[in-house]
Amino acid sequence: MFDKLGLPKNLLWGYIGLTIFMIGDGLEQAWISIWMVERGLSVAQASYLITAYGVTVTLAAWITGVLVQTLGPRKIMFFGVIAFVIGSVGFIGIGLRNMEMIWMLPFYAIRGIGYPLFAYSFLVWINYSSPVERRSTAVGWFWFTFSLGLSVIGPWFSAMALPVMGEIHLLWTGMIFVIVGASFAILVNKDKVPDEEIHPFSIAELVKAITILKRPVMSIGLIVKSINGVAQYGLATFLPLYLISFGYSKTEWLHMWSAVFLVAIFANLFFGFFGDRFGWRNTIMWVGGISYAIVLILVWLVPQLFGHNFYVMAVVLCLCGVTMAGYVPLSALFPMLAPDNKGAAMSILNLGAGLGAFIAPAITAIFYTSLGAGGVIGIYSGLYVLSAVLTPLLKTPDELVNKKLTTK
Repeated sequence: MFDKLGLPKNLLWGYIGLTIFMIGDGLEQAWISIWMVERGLSVAQASYLITAYGVTVTLAAWITGVLVQTLGPRKIMFFGVIAFVIGSVGFIGIGLRNMEMIWMLPFYAIRGIGYPLFAYSFLVWINYSSPVERRSTAVGWFWFTFSLGLSVIGPWFSAMALPVMGEIHLLWTGMIFVIVGASFAILVNKDKVPDEEIHPFSIAELVKAITILKRPVMSIGLIVKSINGVAQYGLATFLPLYLISFGYSKTEWLHMWSAVFLVAIFANLFFGFFGDRFGWRNTIMWVGGISYAIVLILVWLVPQLFGHNFYVMAVVLCLCGVTMAGYVPLSALFPMLAPDNKGAAMSILNLGAGLGAFIAPAITAIFYTSLGAGGVIGIYSGLYVLSAVLTPLLKTPDELVNKKLTTK
């Protein structure tokens, strides 16, 4: 059964643990900013808090690959749990008690270190312990379980529990999910990374997270991965305003946006299977790049043509969830681009994921006033076409050698 599903049996408890961990991490994502403003913070202060969280998430994601390469995934996942617990205790127990930014800011930032160290270490582990011919599928299962916890079960549980428990108690409950999930993924999961994949710890190994960008293929890969998340992070910054101008309500927007991620988690699984059969680069290029670019144009065009039509708009937005999953094989392809430094390669992949979260709102901030929603969506669409153009250049060392031999 596991072979048919493409789910690595040796990592089953890791996938289960990841889901539970991400439930705890994602409990507050849909309401924390609004609630803190209601408690007395200014919008600017709430924004600074979320920005600090985003910075530490990006930096932690960046170094995860090389840390796993030198210390092993199990240790780095444990460090992630410790960071989450320390950050949560300080943020909830000290900062939120009196809504004091001097405590909230550093502890929430520390909390942000936790999930990248935990989740992305497990992603590296998957690339070490799953066979190449089914690696895209194994990675698809990673993004399925990751999103299931973070974007589906976490917000759903939060919506059910908030009226009963209140915000503070719910945040403490998140720690229970995190500790239980970590126990499954770190302790119950008995898989062992091959010894040859772990290098002796040194500063030189850590610096490879930067120096590996000297390789053109890694720099190109960073651009492609950064583009991957642009629409996911960017649309939420302005699309609700655009849709409201056509008569859509905030509730309708929230329902449609939730549906996007519900569709995406199953699309992640599908395109994991699909990538192993159709080709990793082909899937990234045609589904993630070209198709996503076309769907984004439809996101702008449908309200212009149909006005307020909830069902048509919901279908088009769900297509965003489908096409964004076209990038799933990129997580399997990246370590193959630098087989001698898989950890450093995965660090660049994770850095790209973080950069996408910064690039998207920056584009909105710079161009929305002058170009409007259509202009910003046009820029996003152009970036996805660029990623499709760059994807064929993501060749593995063996492919580059064969190409040279063929040319000769």
